[in-house]
Amino acid sequence: MNVKNKINKLIALFLFTVLINDLIAAEKQFLTLRNNKVNLRQGPSFQYPIKILYKKKYLPIIIEDSSENFRKIRDHQNNSGWIHVSQLSKKKAAITLEDNVIVFKKPTVYSKPLVKLEKGRLCLIYKCKDEWCKIKTGNYKGWIKNENLWGRL
Repeated sequence: MNVKNKINKLIALFLFTVLINDLIAAEKQFLTLRNNKVNLRQGPSFQYPIKILYKKKYLPIIIEDSSENFRKIRDHQNNSGWIHVSQLSKKKAAITLEDNVIVFKKPTVYSKPLVKLEKGRLCLIYKCKDEWCKIKTGNYKGWIKNENLWGRL
């Protein structure tokens, strides 16, 4: 094999690896619902019946697959189905996983506690660093340990 063939094979292998990594990353991406009413369908077109009508804007979902303009999603309760891309947002949000999750003024357990959240509380995420995320929920802004959140990637 000459040098040109080796280089072409290396380039092809590199591009294939990049493509596979992009597909894997795209499939396991967290997004949120764009509107207060979003249909979850049984298949990837408007012809499929509606399984669930979501009524919570910014509810976090995870992308598992895609087909043209539809994305197969899974929610925090393991419901899965297909949603049109126009109904999805890149806004970051998460759901609390347990009861009595404490929101702190600063990203440390030694700072002032602001509020306790119940399981399933929707939190908008401003930023995350290390093991903490700065969130807003209701009238409260503060920091929460990211181990208590679903939808934080």
